[in-house]
Amino acid sequence: MKNKGGLVPQVTEAMCPRDSAGRPIISGHADVVMAATNPTLFSNAVSNHLQIPNGLDGIEHRAFRGIIDPFFTAEKLAPLASGLEDLATELLNGLVQTQDSFDAVSDLGARYSVRAQSLWLGWSPAYEDELLQWVEDNRAATRSGDRSQTAEVAERFDQIIHALLDERRVNVTPEAPRDVTEELMSVQTADGKTLTDEQLVSILRNWTGGDLSSVALCVGVVVHWLATHPAHRDHIIAASDEQLDRIIDEILRLDDPFVSNRRIATRETEVNGCPVHQGEQVVLDWRRANRDSEVITDEASFDPDGHAAANLVYGNGPHVCPGRPLATLELRVLVRALLNVGHVSLDESESPVREEAPVAGYRSLKVRVTQI
Repeated sequence: MKNKGGLVPQVTEAMCPRDSAGRPIISGHADVVMAATNPTLFSNAVSNHLQIPNGLDGIEHRAFRGIIDPFFTAEKLAPLASGLEDLATELLNGLVQTQDSFDAVSDLGARYSVRAQSLWLGWSPAYEDELLQWVEDNRAATRSGDRSQTAEVAERFDQIIHALLDERRVNVTPEAPRDVTEELMSVQTADGKTLTDEQLVSILRNWTGGDLSSVALCVGVVVHWLATHPAHRDHIIAASDEQLDRIIDEILRLDDPFVSNRRIATRETEVNGCPVHQGEQVVLDWRRANRDSEVITDEASFDPDGHAAANLVYGNGPHVCPGRPLATLELRVLVRALLNVGHVSLDESESPVREEAPVAGYRSLKVRVTQI
């Protein structure tokens, strides 16, 4: 970058932002993509706990993605669609018929995400209330920044997973698994072994622990946009599945609920002229990168097709979210069901409440649906 005189300006501390923990923040679209696609320079191994697959790099990461990714192919997920449609319609009809207004995040988003994940994984409805309480407690713990609180919530989720695994282990049949959970338990690694309990818990935590809260936040963002942009209703109803997926992705780009991820520098380097030291954690700011005016000229404009290639809502590079196809399907089904039920609008008697860092979106969003 040069000034008008052709000289390269000196990089100042103000040009190299850091978060409250002192970690460099990478926020430019090109810089975030560079870091996300260069795991040899910016490693994902930032946690002291086993995180499969997002806490792994290189050969080990590729091996586990080889196990995980087949669960998220279009062919594998296709049979789930009709069940999700029934689930979404039943939930929405129940809310609309029994309540004048409802919370799009907790009443709709959280409950839908728990039921959708349970349907996909074959989990008993008996766990719904426990999982819903966990979603609420996890959001509160994340909001608090209290490590002891987040550790307690994480441990409680692991206990739920262990209980679910123990239930199946009594009568699991590797030759003909009854659901996705049993299928995962039956998967063999390259050395012919099944996954250990620690590995199973880590994968299922990744699939559900993060996704339950994330999908609920996504639902809040999408429902708010639908309620405040009624002129797009007919266009969205007429959209193909592919077009609707891009529309939802664009809504999430405009108000990205996935704020950031961490990486750790494997050697001395610099990003946009700012020094990053070996062993130093950095923050990839997806939210700001998704609105970088150098890539998206009018960052606030709504252009699902024009912005699709630059959209970073689900990440980028080898660690791009493996569950994206499932989340996309869940959101698409819910949006169609919502618009089929009626017209959505904000409940003006209660103002929306935004979430707090380190997450984004809405904590509470009261809406009304007027049935067609």
